[in-house]
Amino acid sequence: MKQILESTFWTELFKNGQSWLINELPGILIVLVLFFLAIRIVRFSLIKLKRNLLNCAEKNVNIDTVEAGKRIHTLTSIIHSLIKIILWVIFIMIILEKFGINVAPILAGAGIIGLAVGFGAQELVRDFISGFFILLENQIRAGDYGIIDGTEGLVETIELRTLTLRDLSGVAHIFQNGKINRLSNMTKEWSAMVFKIGVAYKEDVDHVIRIMQEVGDKMCRDQNYKEKILEPLLIMGLDKFDDSAVIIKARLKTIPGEQWALGREYRKLLKYAFDQHNIEIPFPHTTVYWGDKIDTLKLDVNNQILEK
Repeated sequence: MKQILESTFWTELFKNGQSWLINELPGILIVLVLFFLAIRIVRFSLIKLKRNLLNCAEKNVNIDTVEAGKRIHTLTSIIHSLIKIILWVIFIMIILEKFGINVAPILAGAGIIGLAVGFGAQELVRDFISGFFILLENQIRAGDYGIIDGTEGLVETIELRTLTLRDLSGVAHIFQNGKINRLSNMTKEWSAMVFKIGVAYKEDVDHVIRIMQEVGDKMCRDQNYKEKILEPLLIMGLDKFDDSAVIIKARLKTIPGEQWALGREYRKLLKYAFDQHNIEIPFPHTTVYWGDKIDTLKLDVNNQILEK
């Protein structure tokens, strides 16, 4: 306490501070500028790399541009995050050195702590390893539509530890990569809509199949749909006998993500075609009983009760 009150202490402190400002501060400022410049260069380089990869994918007729875009976006995002972490670690180490702190014991201690944490954080390590293989094997990408452990939605982000899925209600579901047991990608490379069309038993099955094929071929020729349909409608034939209908199965192969919209449009056009050809689509009937007797009512076209 007595030393603080002495003028020599403050004089020495001022000299040391002045020396530090002259010798170390310019180096810190240079490191700071270089750090933020490196961040900008990395970001610009990855954007340019992403653009060049997309251009190469567009020029190659054997590569699906949409699929390639999803994969490129996912991988460049992961690379950007990893490089930022590395740059931040280097920057912090250099700054600590400039302030006179020996980083060697810190690095050694960090290695020991990391080893201890590694044994205690096996779940975290499992998440990172699983995330790495999800990206390496191209199982699913940001922008894909998938089902993960029974939850369906659009993949928003894929990171090494977690995967974010947003369902149709707007709810974001976060999954740990190491805990994903079942992953279904509904928009990888190509998609398809499977139809199970029920018609009355009295209808001519071959006639119904011809109409279904005509509607599919019409969509393939339509300017609004032909670029989204990869193959003509495939009629698989009579699939099964249901309680009140025969089921005819078909499949429409589309580009990824377009199967739902094209499926809705096909059903609408098929309904118009069935109505035009008077093909009956079975629907449930309700029997109404009057009074205590189990006897059905008889109705005329004007829905008036007839006497027996």
